[in-house]
Amino acid sequence: MTLTTLASQLGKVGVLLGGHSAERDVSLMSGQGVLAALRSKGIDAHPFDPAERSLAELAAEQFDRVFIALHGRFGEDGTLQGALELLGIPYTGSGVMASAIAMDKVMTKRIWLSHDLPTPRFLVLDAKTPADVLDEVPQELGLPLMLKAPHEGSTIGIAKVVVDADMHAGFALCAKYDSVVLAEEFISGREITVPVLGSGHGARALPIVEIRAPEGNYDYEHKYFSDETVYLCPAPLSDEDTVSLQDLAVRAFNAVGCTGWGRVDIMLRASDNAPFLLEVNTSPGMTGHSLVPMAAKAAGISYEDVCVEILSTARLDNALPSST
Repeated sequence: MTLTTLASQLGKVGVLLGGHSAERDVSLMSGQGVLAALRSKGIDAHPFDPAERSLAELAAEQFDRVFIALHGRFGEDGTLQGALELLGIPYTGSGVMASAIAMDKVMTKRIWLSHDLPTPRFLVLDAKTPADVLDEVPQELGLPLMLKAPHEGSTIGIAKVVVDADMHAGFALCAKYDSVVLAEEFISGREITVPVLGSGHGARALPIVEIRAPEGNYDYEHKYFSDETVYLCPAPLSDEDTVSLQDLAVRAFNAVGCTGWGRVDIMLRASDNAPFLLEVNTSPGMTGHSLVPMAAKAAGISYEDVCVEILSTARLDNALPSST
């Protein structure tokens, strides 16, 4: 297929970027990268920032499909997907329900547990949890432990509790971003991530990326801006472990109902190499430091080509049947 034919088939494309969430800046970087990639392939792509323009303007643009490069709330959580369903505009990534579930780390973990998939032990704390109850959490989950705002991403609203005295400050930090806080058992070991492309039986895992951040601190700075974080792709794993972890990632992706593309984050426990699922991202970063493009490159797929492949899967979850 020629580039001209491909561009014609994909039509007028909107790249949704920016948005209202705490991850706006990262989304702008992702979106600009995707926009440039699609245009380099001759695709009629246009930026659209939902924080600056209305849904009425989105409808008026008459996009044939959109690439969602938004991260976090109001872009990755099912709300925008629902609006696109009503507007009849096919979009990339997971549908309304899967997007909403994946954005909620607590619900994601509950679904994984129902499928007998491994995830760290956890407790759910509401923002008004009394101090004496907070004091009991380290005894139940052990130290260190992680505190997370379950509806945020990009390591926003996350705190590591190393000693009892850290608990209240860490909880207060996370509670700024959410009405509940996820307290999670800390898994000491190797941090890996597995990008997934496709849907259902057709979903396939890309090469695994291992993340080695300074002192194990893969925070916002080390994720998007620092050159100190080391990424190993393909991760140095045995063939058997690689296949097993890729299979686990695809099963975790499908259990939540994800489609199109995504990225599953996993910890490998140092003591026995056992895997523990952390979260699934339904609209992963596409910046210069991002992991999906890195894994695609290791598989022989360029940044531009993976963007086009993702765009070509744009669809509606609830498309009405044809009347013909």
